[in-house]
Amino acid sequence: MLKNFDFSNTPIVDVVNEILVDSAKRGASDIHFDPYEDFLLIRIRIDGDLVDYAKVPNNIRDYLVTRVKTISKMNITETRRPQDGAIKATLQGAELDLRVSSLPVINGEKIVIRILDYSMSLEGISELGFSEDNYKKLLEMISVPNGIILVTGATGTGKSTTVYSILQHLNKSTTNIITVEDPIEMDIAGINQVQVNSQIGLTFASALRSILRQDPNIIMIGEIRDNETAKIAVRASITGHLVLSTVHTNNSLNTIERLIDMEVPKYLLASALEGIVSQKLARKLCPHCRQKRKTTDYEKAIFRATLNKEVDEVYEAEGCEHCSNGYSGRIAIQEVLLINQQIRDALAENVSKEALRDMVYNSGVTTLLQDGLNKVVDGETTFSEVIKLIALDDDDKISNNIFLRNAISNSKKAVIEQESAMPTKTEEFFGAREAHNQDNAEIENL
Repeated sequence: MLKNFDFSNTPIVDVVNEILVDSAKRGASDIHFDPYEDFLLIRIRIDGDLVDYAKVPNNIRDYLVTRVKTISKMNITETRRPQDGAIKATLQGAELDLRVSSLPVINGEKIVIRILDYSMSLEGISELGFSEDNYKKLLEMISVPNGIILVTGATGTGKSTTVYSILQHLNKSTTNIITVEDPIEMDIAGINQVQVNSQIGLTFASALRSILRQDPNIIMIGEIRDNETAKIAVRASITGHLVLSTVHTNNSLNTIERLIDMEVPKYLLASALEGIVSQKLARKLCPHCRQKRKTTDYEKAIFRATLNKEVDEVYEAEGCEHCSNGYSGRIAIQEVLLINQQIRDALAENVSKEALRDMVYNSGVTTLLQDGLNKVVDGETTFSEVIKLIALDDDDKISNNIFLRNAISNSKKAVIEQESAMPTKTEEFFGAREAHNQDNAEIENL
């Protein structure tokens, strides 16, 4: 149900404030302002999915976009180039921390607002959904005095939340913590945070060189993006510093391979790497309406192969007034690898990828698929959500089993068919355009 605004009688300032506050209260992570030929469509991302929120007529669109650019300190006269901005304000009693991006597209400017919410970071690492075994491994790896710990995953998988939670845990009066970030997403008392500014030459690499002369105990690098930063980070970790950072990779093995591709010497990597936390976000089942159902034969086979369990029932999404299509919020699926001596020796000895894979996944690590399926058994998410997120080739217990690969492939096809039954954006657009034209015709007839 689209939200209706009385644009004739409501100041545009109040309209923008209402959009920001209402979206935050609904738990949205992003707000999209999509310009079409006849109107501006506002969509909000809730639990990973975009849903239509409101339509803005063309005679109001420019005023709304200008207001957003003004409060985010963008240049309102520049419409041909992308811009970035930020909003930090208290509106209607709600404290908002927003990142704003504008992009010129064919019908105007597309604006996307990221709503930052680090309440999970403030609650601590114990509230991030780690299994008991993974939680113990994480505490062990962050207790070391030096080394490098990496949190990995795609964009929007909660890497920053996990890193900030670790920093909160390590933030003590006896410790000097310095971060290099782009941008600084959360202001933490007691931690020295450096904002990268490439326009004046303050890059991750150049900032790291200066930080090493600031007597740090712990260094956090917002993201390892290039070879130079990767090499400096690894060298810093073997000279008595604990280094935290993020990398865009899918799992533990891919992370090791990525660092090698970044020309980090293997003998340094073997000495420096302490642990890897890989994660994805799955939609969380609504506790009010979830329903149990019998597992299918191939689901039973997958549970049996990955968890060594006989699972006869799982929960399925239903849908009620408390949720969105049976889901409410998101939960992290994690893989935590604590580097042991065998893996260090393998890295130093330049073993093959296959041999390294065997060592990594035979070291007691709980794979992403295993962790996800455990959360399915616990009723926290659904089988289809986990299968949609996890690549089969990333799990050694599945990759060599043709029956299970085919079973999961069929499951994925069913999910795709279910999603393809939903109206496409083109169908939604022409339906919305027709409704818009009808509204205009009715207005003209008045």
